[in-house]
Amino acid sequence: MKTILSIALSLILIAGTLAPMAVHAAEPPVAPNAKKTFTITGAGATFPFPLIDTWRVEYNKVYPNVQLNYQSIGSGGGVKQHTEKTVSFGATDAPLTKKEAAKAAGTLTIPEAIGSITVSYNIPEIPQSGLKLTGEVIANIYLGTIKKWNDPRITELNPDLELPNKSILVARRSDGSGTTYAFTDYLSKVSGDWQRRVGVGKSVPWPVGVGAAGNEGVAFAVKNSPYAIGYVELAYAFQNGMTYAYVQNADKTAFIEPTLETIAAAAAGAAPKLPKAEGNWEPVSISNAPGANSYPIASFTYLLVYEDLSKVAKDKDQAQAIVHLIHWMITEGQKFSSDLLYVPLSEPVKEIGKQGLARVNYNGEKLWNYESVAMPSAEKSMTDKTSDKMADKMTDKKTTEKDTKKKTTEKDTKKKTTAKKTTVKKTNVKPTTSSK
Repeated sequence: MKTILSIALSLILIAGTLAPMAVHAAEPPVAPNAKKTFTITGAGATFPFPLIDTWRVEYNKVYPNVQLNYQSIGSGGGVKQHTEKTVSFGATDAPLTKKEAAKAAGTLTIPEAIGSITVSYNIPEIPQSGLKLTGEVIANIYLGTIKKWNDPRITELNPDLELPNKSILVARRSDGSGTTYAFTDYLSKVSGDWQRRVGVGKSVPWPVGVGAAGNEGVAFAVKNSPYAIGYVELAYAFQNGMTYAYVQNADKTAFIEPTLETIAAAAAGAAPKLPKAEGNWEPVSISNAPGANSYPIASFTYLLVYEDLSKVAKDKDQAQAIVHLIHWMITEGQKFSSDLLYVPLSEPVKEIGKQGLARVNYNGEKLWNYESVAMPSAEKSMTDKTSDKMADKMTDKKTTEKDTKKKTTEKDTKKKTTAKKTTVKKTNVKPTTSSK
């Protein structure tokens, strides 16, 4: 009798465990109509372009009848084209302001990735990453009050480095940019002078500097200009072999290298505070987040989608294809994030996007029936696997910086290294010649 009761109790517990799993395994949106071809257009942020371009290629492998055409023109241009309803979706690193949202009524904000902004430099005498900078020093460089690399405010942070008596060439964005928004949001938090004199925005009245369009433009300017400094998204910096600073954390206890682990730490407490997709995202910011291991210049990047896709889609089938593509981006597509140095979305953040997509319709006709699920109350930390991937990448880079000529000759060591390394996928980035 005890054995029977034990089995019955076990079955009840198993059933209770499987029930919520069935909810999590909800059917995805209907796949694109295989009898038609679709061109889906997007425009906006350069920050996530390496990831979006990878999604374009990978999604097309699975659904060859769907072509994604994404214009990497900056967040300002993406918001403009979304508002004017000339693209299927927009992309921005800067959440819509209330004023912008009013002009694009019915917009859903869907997080697509988490990334970071490096403070990259080109100092021939210091060919490796790791220059230590505080937020206050970075602000003063961009305010023009620190003009030389050997300024005492920089040398006292880096007593082991021989900093040159050379003028700092400041590079910054010339276009309306979500990267600029996230960077100036950070500077406004760490510098009262910056907040008073310049402030936060996709475009700001820069006191100094040479402008370039797009992350690719700033990366090109810094890479090709000795003694330059510029703010560049991590994927661009890594792909271009740039050197970048370790920035002091919000706790002022350490100088933090931008890695997947430290970016994830910055985003760790964000999920419970995030609004619904249809809500007001303007106050959302993860820059200068507390935590001993939190890299301070981190940001979400977002997709902008109309709740009623009849505003931008020519028919219901195209609207269905848009929903399916975006759902794929925030679910299956996240597996491509880490290799490109973006932090994959946690389950609670994915859930916000899914609930947003469940609201999407075409002329009032719902496109996806989705049962929302209860998620954990806090952002999950990065998995050990993702941490290991980033550790391998950064170890590889540091080894190369120390001695590019060193090669292991032991077969066993070679096998272990080959098994462990993860190759960062590269996207060709060229300087943008015009801004919008």
